[in-house]
Amino acid sequence: MGLSTRQMWNMKKFYQRYADSDPKLLQAVAVLPWGHNLLLLNKNLNDADTLFYAEEAVKKGWNRDLLTSALKMKLHEHKEFRTESDNNFSKTLPAPQALYANEVFRSSYNLGFLGVTSPILELELERRLVDKVKLFLLELGKGFTFIGNQYELEYNGKTSRVDLLLFHRGLRSLVAIDLKIGEFKPEYAGKMNYYLSLLDRLERFKGENRSIGIILCAEKDHVEVEMALEDMGKPIGVADYQLIIPKEELKQVIESEIKAFKEDKMLENSNNE
Repeated sequence: MGLSTRQMWNMKKFYQRYADSDPKLLQAVAVLPWGHNLLLLNKNLNDADTLFYAEEAVKKGWNRDLLTSALKMKLHEHKEFRTESDNNFSKTLPAPQALYANEVFRSSYNLGFLGVTSPILELELERRLVDKVKLFLLELGKGFTFIGNQYELEYNGKTSRVDLLLFHRGLRSLVAIDLKIGEFKPEYAGKMNYYLSLLDRLERFKGENRSIGIILCAEKDHVEVEMALEDMGKPIGVADYQLIIPKEELKQVIESEIKAFKEDKMLENSNNE
C-alpha cells in the first residue's frame, strides 16, 4: 500500500484511541481530515474535549492552522461559557485573527467592581472605568494596554473622540470601546465604523493589524446586532455589561489585585536595592 512505518503507527494509535469510544465521537472524527486527527491524537484529550474540537472544526470549517490555534488557546476549557458571538470578525478579519479575536472579546463583561447600583451617565461610567483601569483590563483579559480616554481624532477640520482606546499585544490591534448606558441601537455600529476608519488612517502603525471596535451597552438584542453589523466593513463587536458582581467573582478579582500589588512591591523593592 506504500504506507510508511510512521503512518502505520499513527493508524494503530487512531484505532486504539477510538475503538471503544461513543458512536457520536467516532462519527465526528471520521469526517475530519487525517492531519486534523493527528493533531487531536497528540494532545491526549478526553472524549468530551475531542468531540468539542471535532465538531467546531467541521461546523466552522477550520483548516489545520486554525485547529492548531484553537488547541493552543485551550478553547475547550471555556466551552461552557461560549455563546453566540455578536460581532462580524469572521467577515472582516483574516481567519486566524478572527478566531483569536472571538476568544479575546466576550459577549458580556462584568463591571461590578465599579460599585454601581443604579443607572449612571456614560461619562460617569467612563470616569469610573478609567479610575479603576487596572480592574477593567483584568475583566477584559490578558494582553490589553490602556492608551487613553476621550481620545481625540482630528480629520478634515473635525474632532471625534473615542471613549476608551486600548491596544492588544496578541492581536496587534488598536481597540476602540464606545460606552452606552442604554440598549444597543443600530446607529451605534455606523459611528464605530467611522471611528475605526479614523484610527486606521491616523493612528495605526506599520505592521499593526486593523483596528477593532467594541460597543459596550447595558442591553443588546442578538438579531438586531446581527442585522446592524451585516454589511459593515470594519471589525466590530457588541457586548453588554453587568453592574453587580457575584461574590465568588469579586473574591477572585480581589485576590488577583492583592497578588499583583505584592508583585509590584517586590519589584519596586528589588529596584531600590
